[in-house]
Amino acid sequence: MKIHTEMPKAVIILLSMLFLFPSCKNAVDENETPVNSAYLKNTPLAVDPGLFENSTASVKDFYTGNGAKTAWINTTDRKALLSVIKDAASDGLQPKDYSLDTLEKFEALTTITKEECVQYDILLTESFTKLATHLFKGKLMPRSMYKDWALAPKKLDANKLLTEALQNHDPAEVLGRCRPKHPIYAGLRKSLKYLNELPDDSDIGEIAFEKPLKLNDSGAVVATIKQRLTYWGDLSAKDAKDGEYNKATAKAIKKFQQRHGIYATGVVDSRTAEALNIKRDERKTQIVANLERWRWFPYDFGEQAIIVNIPAYQLTIVENNKDTLDTYKVIVGKPDRKSPILYSSINQLVINPTWTIPPTYLVKDLTPAAIKDTAHFSHLNIKIFRGKNEVPVAKWDSLKPNHYVYIQSPGNHNSLGRIKFNFRNGYSVYLHDTNHREYFKKNDRALSSGCVRVEDPFRLAEYVLHDDKNTDRKKLDEMVATGETQFLGLKKTTPIHQLYWTAWMDRGGLQFRNDIYNLDKALYDKLRK
Repeated sequence: MKIHTEMPKAVIILLSMLFLFPSCKNAVDENETPVNSAYLKNTPLAVDPGLFENSTASVKDFYTGNGAKTAWINTTDRKALLSVIKDAASDGLQPKDYSLDTLEKFEALTTITKEECVQYDILLTESFTKLATHLFKGKLMPRSMYKDWALAPKKLDANKLLTEALQNHDPAEVLGRCRPKHPIYAGLRKSLKYLNELPDDSDIGEIAFEKPLKLNDSGAVVATIKQRLTYWGDLSAKDAKDGEYNKATAKAIKKFQQRHGIYATGVVDSRTAEALNIKRDERKTQIVANLERWRWFPYDFGEQAIIVNIPAYQLTIVENNKDTLDTYKVIVGKPDRKSPILYSSINQLVINPTWTIPPTYLVKDLTPAAIKDTAHFSHLNIKIFRGKNEVPVAKWDSLKPNHYVYIQSPGNHNSLGRIKFNFRNGYSVYLHDTNHREYFKKNDRALSSGCVRVEDPFRLAEYVLHDDKNTDRKKLDEMVATGETQFLGLKKTTPIHQLYWTAWMDRGGLQFRNDIYNLDKALYDKLRK
């Protein structure tokens, strides 16, 4: 549903009456007592269609369906809406976007005309509709921010919700249902509240990293580290009184590292120091950006789903929308070859896959290496084709590399490893094994050309094949041993979601991950415009 960005005519008239000519409101004879006409707000009044000519089609349809009468005629309903709008800040939204100040001033009026009541009613409807939409599917359009975004848009019947809210006299409950139901979203709201309640940390000094700091080290920098750890609740105040890197400090560092996706060594390396230096307000920016992205994500993951959180380098199997069955390390796309945000369903496995070289890899990797030495093709077991005909390496034209198709043969050397998980998408990406399993030992794993590589992919294959009684792990191993490329269609597809979130709260406390594609700050800035 499209939300109109222009100020409705009714609001313009209202603002003029309320703020430009305030004396008119109470312009009465000195000996005359102003007439209290607040009861008009609770009286069904006829609505002139001309007053919402600049409103959305949804708002026009609502009043048409309501007999062209005012709808917000219950004081409790109006005040409940104002309360929910105030609380929009807990979702990282701005109450001013829903005309809160104007609505509050209007509700406080005791002397009011019928025309102003109608204008107020229209503004309440506009605000409800806008807030419901923003809570359900986000304030911004994902495609306005990201080109590599392929999640289906969410649909909302705001008028149906509005009618229900007024009939049941519970706008708060109805608007609350518009929020994502995922526990992660609720945790992000708690996280934002927690950060808002923390004191300002701008007076805590920066940690100037020169060398790794570990047990028994001491000095002013250790004292600053302890101060940051205490601020974030990883170290108790009684253990932060001196500048010695003791066992309590090492334990606190491990906890901090775990919360930030850093290998928990208990040693302050450059990555840990960088994370310690990030201030509260920057973390708030992350949380607000993640709240918005969660409003873009699917409303429900259903009975089962494979979820890849790109910045966390993690794949999770989730059932019943909340139960985590298994987790896997993954390798994702480099910042210049991002893994896309998408939803699809795994419908096929390929054993001993071949690899058709994608355009980006051809331009940035294969062609430059082959120009230096054409033996690079044989080293990688890559064959060159022109149509259906194989082209000898000696006849390869390095000036026209895009005139050919390049296919890597199956085997242990193959970049896709021994198994590939296919799902339909517009980016030619998939999940797969890898011939560089040592990369999973790395902390930062944005290393691929866009596809997602999975550690222990055959364990994942067993999960997606669990409805196929004829194909178990032993059967898969036998297929691999043949060395031949084989295709397995799935009797039951498994939904897959590739998503992007850099902040959440769980049993381990506030969790943050590096914004590897630099998406958070740009999103936050646009939300605040």
